[in-house]
Amino acid sequence: MRILRYLAVLFALLVPAMALAHGPTRQKVTLTVELPAAPEDVWAVIGDFQDMSWHPAVFSTTGEGGNEIDATRLLTLSEEGGPTIDEVLYKYDAEKMTYSYRINEVDVAVLPVTNYSSHLTVKPVDGGGSLVEWRGAFYRGYPNNDPPEELNDEAAIAGVSAVYQAGLDALAARFAGN
Repeated sequence: MRILRYLAVLFALLVPAMALAHGPTRQKVTLTVELPAAPEDVWAVIGDFQDMSWHPAVFSTTGEGGNEIDATRLLTLSEEGGPTIDEVLYKYDAEKMTYSYRINEVDVAVLPVTNYSSHLTVKPVDGGGSLVEWRGAFYRGYPNNDPPEELNDEAAIAGVSAVYQAGLDALAARFAGN
């Protein structure tokens, strides 16, 4: 009986402490843009995993494997010799105009995230045009409690949102004349 009381007290003391000791939570971002272009035309621009020339932050893309599962790409940002992001393709469906990829390696000073995965999809819009949806899930750049400001949840969400918005804005400008 004494052992049961001891365990009950120990449990009562540990449960609140465990609740406070949680790590980071998975964050999610979804941004969209409607474009006055046929889905096939938009997909022709963004549907090749090996080509991110449509994104203004990407200086160059190199990779292997085309659009096959486990294809890789290395994005060089801004300029020759700039920071890089190493990514791998894990889903691709040209018919549904969608693909999914994850980051294998990125310096958190470039994009303050870890365990990042993303999905890019083009959908038809009733009455014509396209909807591009870019969504991602990730953890902040600092995996422990009390992250520095530049690696916290807000910084991770802001960083991913900025990347997505810049790409979607570039697509909107590209297809504005259609």
